[in-house]
Amino acid sequence: MAVAAKAPAGGAEVPAVGADFARKLYADMLLIRRFEEKAGQLYGMGLIGGFCHLYIGQEAVVVGMQTTLSEGDQVITSYRDHGHMLATGMDPKGVMAELTGRATGYSRGKGGSMHMFSKEKHFYGGHGIVGSQVSLGTGLAFSNWYRGTDRVCLTYFGEGASNQGQVYESFNLAALMTLPIVYVLENNRYGMGTSVERASASHELWKNGAPWGIPGMQADGMDVVAVREAGQQAVEHCRSGKGPFLLEMLTYRYRGHSMSDPGKYRTRDEIQKIRTERDCIEHARHQLAEIGVDEAEMKRIEDEVKRTVQEAAEYAQSSPEPDPSELYRDVLLEA
Repeated sequence: MAVAAKAPAGGAEVPAVGADFARKLYADMLLIRRFEEKAGQLYGMGLIGGFCHLYIGQEAVVVGMQTTLSEGDQVITSYRDHGHMLATGMDPKGVMAELTGRATGYSRGKGGSMHMFSKEKHFYGGHGIVGSQVSLGTGLAFSNWYRGTDRVCLTYFGEGASNQGQVYESFNLAALMTLPIVYVLENNRYGMGTSVERASASHELWKNGAPWGIPGMQADGMDVVAVREAGQQAVEHCRSGKGPFLLEMLTYRYRGHSMSDPGKYRTRDEIQKIRTERDCIEHARHQLAEIGVDEAEMKRIEDEVKRTVQEAAEYAQSSPEPDPSELYRDVLLEA
């Protein structure tokens, strides 16, 4: 059965983290934020084609969850995936090169924003079909079970995908076979132009696994330490052989669903209110200040992040486009 929900804001205190670790959390979130802002700029310049879904506002979720994993654990997510790539340790240069369709990208310039992978970092994609990664992530967890390892798979999806049939089919199989998978539901409140209140009869999405006996928890997805605390409980549950766990992360996206979304279904005041009162990076800055990290140190982190992102953008723009012969590569394997 579902366990008691963690208060999304202003609730129970979560354990503090050390200064060095807090700096890393802040730097990792800031890298994703600045990278996505640069990606938005390059898209506007026509250097990124196709679809592009930015992760701005949700950085605390993937950064906090990534700290709960061990070597060999897997990550799979949807099309809003650049932040997940960076959090797993993929090279910003390779990610930006793929976004701009260059041969030096992770998918040799053929995958673009939604389809790049890293076997080395155990990142199994970005996937463009809504909810498809949930069944694939369940398959990754099955492989862990089949091989008898203690690896755990983090499978991310949004509230917009939460009512897809394959999600519930995956829940059934994961519960039936006691698979080591954490389903991370990133509830950013809006699907493709539709609020979750209008699209889902279930208003407590962390309970959606209850019919299969999957325990769930809700956490404040705008607080990286709260995310980490909830994530640790979920990952330990799975690693100890107790089966799947469902985490609902209450978060918020500042930009449109994709770059083509004008976002007319919500007000500017609503977005600004979240930015002012709940922004995960500003919250982390306040936490750093409280433990004695001064403005000079935070400025140094900011400058280093900006330099990394600028280098990634320059690398991408100076990299060659794929050779036409790439059209016939990775299409057919004769064995």
